[in-house]
Amino acid sequence: MLIKFRPPSEDAEPTVYLKECITALTNYIVDDVRDTDLVGLRNRNTENLQDKVVGISFRRRDQLKPDVVWSVLGKVVQSNERFGFSDRLEVHLDHVIMPVGKGKTTEKTKGRSLDVLSAIKRSIVKVKAGFLCLAHALIIVMARVNGDPKYKSYRDGKAMKLPVQDLLTASGVNLKRGGGFKELEQFQNYLSDYKIIVYDGLSPDRVLFSGNSLSNKKLYLLYDGGHYNVITNIKAVIYIWYICNACDTLYDFTHKCDKACSLCTATPPCTKYRSNYCPTCNRWFVGEKRFQNL
Repeated sequence: MLIKFRPPSEDAEPTVYLKECITALTNYIVDDVRDTDLVGLRNRNTENLQDKVVGISFRRRDQLKPDVVWSVLGKVVQSNERFGFSDRLEVHLDHVIMPVGKGKTTEKTKGRSLDVLSAIKRSIVKVKAGFLCLAHALIIVMARVNGDPKYKSYRDGKAMKLPVQDLLTASGVNLKRGGGFKELEQFQNYLSDYKIIVYDGLSPDRVLFSGNSLSNKKLYLLYDGGHYNVITNIKAVIYIWYICNACDTLYDFTHKCDKACSLCTATPPCTKYRSNYCPTCNRWFVGEKRFQNL
């Protein structure tokens, strides 16, 4: 976007007028951006090519206030003797759309709604809650993983109010504005005995979120159309042969992962500088685990 400020009136104070212009500009360029999305700004004076690009790092849209932009851009403009109101500014808005689960939608995937697919594929549990769907999904999938006798009731959307409230209270997570990466990380920190994994869409080719945990108790969630649902059998859902236990990538044939040892598949990878020598077979083994097993 190329912009040029109108010259201030004769009785206007230049600094105050410039701040008003930047405030109006900031409000305009982020007007259609959701509060939960990430935005960053890059600004350059096109009249003076020697001027460096001034940037504002990525942050939530609701954190990109006009005062923040003014604190960065205003100081640069005021300290730049070459800048004039007649100069043109090149403004770039970098926008990253973040997933936020807020409730059910009517969006369809591959021509079929999730209602139809969840009936066809019993490995998808459609969360019936229209609000706090992320917390509901976690309660359901934890019950499934732990063999909780209440799983069937939770799957049908029954008796969910108390466990959901207990989870939110204990974890300190606020889902009033939906559940995005921040809330997923908060849940992962609290549920340290589990690993939360979120796949994007009904035919996921990438992992949307993978918790920082080495636990074998994996909580598979499906993010689709702004709503979180539960996956009870990931292979059955997407007809894939293999899942990398280290990075949770789905693949059919081969997959190279830098999070697992290429020799013994241990996670984290074995340290090559800590080799073990076996005098019996005259071989070197990378990592203690491979040494003991072989």
